[in-house]
Amino acid sequence: MRFLAVITTLLVFSAASMVADEIPPPFGFRWNDPASRVEKILKGAKAKIVERQTQNGQEVWTVEGLIHPGLKRTLFTFKASALSQVELQYEYPDWTLEHYNSRMGEVRRYFDSKYGTGRLISRSRDNDTDVIQTLVGYQWVVGKSALELFYFSAQKESNVYRNITVTYKAI
Repeated sequence: MRFLAVITTLLVFSAASMVADEIPPPFGFRWNDPASRVEKILKGAKAKIVERQTQNGQEVWTVEGLIHPGLKRTLFTFKASALSQVELQYEYPDWTLEHYNSRMGEVRRYFDSKYGTGRLISRSRDNDTDVIQTLVGYQWVVGKSALELFYFSAQKESNVYRNITVTYKAI
C-alpha cells in the first residue's frame, strides 16, 4: 500500500513538472488553442484583428488594441487552426537608445530568472548602406516551447526606427 502511495505521488509530481516544463503563450492562452477560442477572447478584450494572411501554410493574424505598455501589435500564428506562435511587437516612439537598452536588459533578466540563462542568437550591426541596422536577439528553450527576445533598430540620418519583439513559440 505504501509503495502504491509513493508511485502515485511520483506520478503526480512528474505530471506537474511536465506541465511546468514549457513556456506558455501570453495573455492566458495555451498552445494548440483553436483559432475560434483565440478570436473569442480577443473580441472580449476589445482587440481588433486588422489583418489575416496565410504564410507558408500557416494563418497569421495581426492584432491591435491589446492593452500593454508600448505594445504596438501582436501576431498570432496558427498551424492547422491551432495556436503555435505569439509575437509581441513593442515600440516606444519617444524613447532614446539608452531607454531601449535598459528595457532589453530588464526583460532579459526577467526571462533569465524564470527560464534560465538565455542564449545569444544574434548580434549584428550593418553599416554597409546608408541605413544603419542593429539586431540583438536571445532565446530560451524549455521543453517543446521557446521564447525569443529581439531588439532591432534602423537609422538613416535623424530618422530612427526601433522595436523590441518577444516571440513565444511551440516547437
